[in-house]
Amino acid sequence: MSQLVDRRLSGKNRSAVNRQRFLRRFKEQIRKAVTHAVSSRKVADLERGEKISIPAKDMSEPAFHHGPGGRRNIVHPGNREFVRGDKADRPLSGGGNGGSGSASKDAEDMDDFVFELSREEFMDYFFQDLALPDMVKKQLAAVPEVKRARAGFVSQGNPSSLHVVRSMKQAIGRRMAMSSSPREALREAEEALQELLANGLDASPEADALREEIVSLKARIAAVPFIDTWDLRYANRVDQPTPSSQAAMFCLMDVSGSMDENRKNIAKRFFMLLYLFLTKSYERIDLVFIRHHTTAKEVNEEDFFSSRESGGTVVSSALVLMRDIIRERYPSASWNIYAAQASDGDNWENDSPRCRELLVQDILPLTQYFAYVEIETEQPQSLWREYAQVSAASRRFAMQRIHSLEDIYPVFRELFRKKVA
Repeated sequence: MSQLVDRRLSGKNRSAVNRQRFLRRFKEQIRKAVTHAVSSRKVADLERGEKISIPAKDMSEPAFHHGPGGRRNIVHPGNREFVRGDKADRPLSGGGNGGSGSASKDAEDMDDFVFELSREEFMDYFFQDLALPDMVKKQLAAVPEVKRARAGFVSQGNPSSLHVVRSMKQAIGRRMAMSSSPREALREAEEALQELLANGLDASPEADALREEIVSLKARIAAVPFIDTWDLRYANRVDQPTPSSQAAMFCLMDVSGSMDENRKNIAKRFFMLLYLFLTKSYERIDLVFIRHHTTAKEVNEEDFFSSRESGGTVVSSALVLMRDIIRERYPSASWNIYAAQASDGDNWENDSPRCRELLVQDILPLTQYFAYVEIETEQPQSLWREYAQVSAASRRFAMQRIHSLEDIYPVFRELFRKKVA
């Protein structure tokens, strides 16, 4: 039995269902390619598409067919050499190439199948089954909220939205406009006829002509329709955006001297993933970028990913700045607040306990979720030990360690995996 799968692209996207089925079948190969892309690409190239290579042995599709042995009568269409009763030798077992097996001098082989994921498909797999956690308290609109609002009248619409008063006003105006000239002529003819009657010329030809003109004008006026399709007016309603719950994500990156180029590269890739995830999945979200060494500073997106400023390490400076920004611009009553922090954990010994206190007392009560990643350290640092106490006490706090580029994507998925309520 042959099975045909149409994988041709179509201008009207008619093959979308087949393509989605194909992508689901090779999900594992695509996931491996996505993971490889995170660790091998440049930060700026993370969001483009990807070529996926599938081994030829994985391309075979299951099919029902007759097994070897038995007696069968088969009639092949288009046969010109054999007639009923002729006998043909059975093919040797394994004689067909079947598209599998190792290459040899006597057998053909198949190349791996390569196809390309579009940017949208690649991004879908990137962030499949991910979400900002704890969205129950204040629902964040992934799509903008709108309400139906009146917007005047239109000449076409649904019968249920027909506006009777407006339509009748329109009909009256049309009738007055179309019958104004005949009415004026009718008034003049009637006045002339009355004048002839007053002068005793009731049977004159002029009087008869005026009577015919009056009848004609009245018929012309009566021919104006009471209401016409052109008169109909419908109430118009449009979608009007309405204020909805919003979210803010704080990105805190350690750029101190202990964060060498490799660690900073890992941190930037992590935050680039986070940036792509948020901008793709949510319509409204504010991103606040904070870089810190001994002092913290709010920067724009470009400076966050490209600035080369460095120095000592005081992690609490970033937390204090984050707390102040929340109090000033993002009241927790109307904002869903999230934070992600990346550091190597190397901090002044006396500052790590202060970071824990800031989190517990000031920041976590205002935030929905705080994620911390510690980058490429052989042993947990002082900051990790302090944060571990916070993680044990609060479900709003999560922490993971990243040892290499290959760990970024699995750690990111673990931190932002969609949780079933």
